[in-house]
Amino acid sequence: MGYSQHQSFYLRDRWLSKAIKNIDTNNSFFYEKDAFEKMGLGKNMVQSLKHWIIATKLFKVNEGKKAHNITNLGQYVKEKDIAIKYINTAGLLHYSLATNFDVSTAWYWFFNIYSETVFTRDELLIELRNWVQNNEKRIIAENSLKRDIDCLIKLYTTGGSNSDPEEVILSPLYKLHLLEERNGTIYKREPIFNKDNLLLVGYTLLKYKEHYKTSSISLDDMVHKEELIGKVFNLKRSTIVSLISEWTEHPEYPATFTRTNNLDMVRLPEISPYEFINYEYNRKAENNYGS
Repeated sequence: MGYSQHQSFYLRDRWLSKAIKNIDTNNSFFYEKDAFEKMGLGKNMVQSLKHWIIATKLFKVNEGKKAHNITNLGQYVKEKDIAIKYINTAGLLHYSLATNFDVSTAWYWFFNIYSETVFTRDELLIELRNWVQNNEKRIIAENSLKRDIDCLIKLYTTGGSNSDPEEVILSPLYKLHLLEERNGTIYKREPIFNKDNLLLVGYTLLKYKEHYKTSSISLDDMVHKEELIGKVFNLKRSTIVSLISEWTEHPEYPATFTRTNNLDMVRLPEISPYEFINYEYNRKAENNYGS
């Protein structure tokens, strides 16, 4: 499990585009001593970005060559939305973080296991500390957990206040509106998803299908199970039903939604998650795609 590897810096707008462009030129870029000078960031910020490109699953480490290799998801972001302008792209990054148990453990815990929707930072720290103590074989410093909590909250809320001069440096995940902080209290929020977000919904469910080798998922699991859209995106059952119903109308790769009194099941189409998001992006491109 991984904690506080972000150097206390949340992911900033334009950081990922800088990383992608530099690695595209030299895949050992982050192992160069002068990388921070070339990128125009502080040394600790560069170390933080080195963490974020792995946590978001845009790159994998090639240990033998001290290099980074771009993933299928990274290739998609590079080609379609390197500036992370669209909600769907931000959602893809969020899904990667929230399901990356080994690297961004606090994110996995917060979005998949922690069930409270209203809380303070202190309450969050107590719950995370208790969970870590029950699940870790090693001792994790409380300061590391506190840094994770502070970074997590900033990652989803930085950009919400014009009165804070530090918030001119936005987080690309702020646009999801998954969290809100008011007067020291944090609220989990349901994002506004509709048919324009089928790219994101399809990717997350097809990734689950790919990882767990299953072609069908129950509606109950989608609402309550770890790594599925109810937990990861704070979605209500009614919202999930609406999104899946939209997917059944897809012109090329529809899902099949079988509703019964005892068990509502969704059968997923035979397509890879990466093929689906590329198809969906291209399908929407002519219709002023921007979600």
